[in-house]
Amino acid sequence: MFVYLSKKIAIPNNVKLNCIAWNKDQGYIAVAGSEGLLKVLKLEQFHILASNGQNKGNLAAVSNLSMNQTLDGHKEAVKVVTWNETQQKLTSSDLDGVIMVWMLYKGSWYEEMTNDRKKSTVNSMSWTSDGAKICIVYEDGAIIVGSVDGNRIWGKELKNTHLTSVQWSPDNRLILFGLASGECHLYDNQGNFAVRYYIHIHIQYIRT
Repeated sequence: MFVYLSKKIAIPNNVKLNCIAWNKDQGYIAVAGSEGLLKVLKLEQFHILASNGQNKGNLAAVSNLSMNQTLDGHKEAVKVVTWNETQQKLTSSDLDGVIMVWMLYKGSWYEEMTNDRKKSTVNSMSWTSDGAKICIVYEDGAIIVGSVDGNRIWGKELKNTHLTSVQWSPDNRLILFGLASGECHLYDNQGNFAVRYYIHIHIQYIRT
């Protein structure tokens, strides 16, 4: 026996969505898009016990929304959202490069701090697994690592590079940066270069 349930969530005024992020620990979903749209949703879940002869199993299904909160603060389109699940924080950034950190307080999300470098757009952000540090990469090649309380730990600029993404290693000792050129640069957590990788894509055409 299989049961499938789906739920459609309407976004007001047909706003274009740019990104979405799921907080797997607490079940929150961040949805962001044009016109400064940033919403936090939470899905309630229940379990269905399916029984068919000797086969039994639990199926988690979505029932309704227990939260549908609009977060006001961004003036331009929100481009990046990422969760700090350990510290229960949400980080968002818009096309102006404004970064906002949101915190959960008494069941609702509130702005905790705002940062604006005023030079470039954020392309990617990543929190360490313990939620203590965040690495931010900008379109102009700037890299900033900061603490959860908003203090800058170190910064670096990669000249003539177009940074697109960033990810911490599971043990938080290394940081991997993705470039638009197809390269991946590996640094340690103090900002020292380790190694460069090249990503080659092979496309094979098959005649029919």
